[in-house]
Amino acid sequence: MNKEKIIVLGAAFGVAIGSIISVFTGNPALWISLGIAFGAGLGLAYSQRKSIK
Repeated sequence: MNKEKIIVLGAAFGVAIGSIISVFTGNPALWISLGIAFGAGLGLAYSQRKSIK
């Protein structure tokens, strides 16, 4: 998988997790945006890790 697809996949998982947390906390704007940020960051870190090997 190329670098962009991994980052988008991480962001998608982040949105899903952020949506689940936002249901319980009642603050969707905060948790969905944090989910996107953390998911994209993890996707970027994973893609960098794969390119080093």
